[in-house]
Amino acid sequence: MKRTFIFLPILLLAFSSCQSTASDKNAGEDQKDTAKKTAGFTPSTLPLQISFPSLDGIVITADSYFQSDSLPWILLCHQAGYSRGEYKETAVKFEKLGFNCLAIDQRSGGEVNGVKNMTAERATQAGKPTDYLDAEQDIRAAINYLYNHCKKPIILVGSSYSAGLVLKIAVGNPLVKGVLSFSPGEYYGDKLHLAQSIAKLNVPVFITSAKSETKDARKIFDAIESQNKLFFTPTSPGKHASSALWESTDDYKEYWKAVETFFSLM
Repeated sequence: MKRTFIFLPILLLAFSSCQSTASDKNAGEDQKDTAKKTAGFTPSTLPLQISFPSLDGIVITADSYFQSDSLPWILLCHQAGYSRGEYKETAVKFEKLGFNCLAIDQRSGGEVNGVKNMTAERATQAGKPTDYLDAEQDIRAAINYLYNHCKKPIILVGSSYSAGLVLKIAVGNPLVKGVLSFSPGEYYGDKLHLAQSIAKLNVPVFITSAKSETKDARKIFDAIESQNKLFFTPTSPGKHASSALWESTDDYKEYWKAVETFFSLM
């Protein structure tokens, strides 16, 4: 039986001497590379900044919020004009719910909460396009990076333009366990019709938005065939994208209650 949950008002060595041989130097470089790769997976009370390549080689900057290998991972993707700083507050709360988180800088973005988007800076310097769809490869690379570490499917969180991208990426993707999509919409012009592209999505899906965006967000929600999906509309005006989860949003507790309900249904 198809289950659709709709919640309206209720409801991530230095070398010993300059006399070192070439083999010693190579070994040292390998150790440095290993340290960079594993640093983000060391338990810490503070987020650890890491980097890894996108599908086209542009270096992606990310903040890792890691607690334990036994916990599932959430990949946090920001909205237009923003950076991984969108999740400075939110990632900590996801941690308290029992998740590791990775918040990435996508190449389409800017600065928020005092955090500059370093991936966007590198892409611009390299002369790469930085439109919304160009950031899809960054999200896919981050999924691969996390999966290579944890060997478990990842939960995706998207915000505004990335809210649509994570839905698209999740279709038929065995590396994706579920999706939380904050204010998805048809943001991509003639290059992508989102509702059509996600019709076959069959992982658990949570979609929400500001109240004023409900009509557009519901069109996306209704297009998805998943048997486990939840739509949440706030009782008050709410807020666009994942900033709805920030404590500065009047009804942020309602959003969090809806998110927790979704996790309990996964």
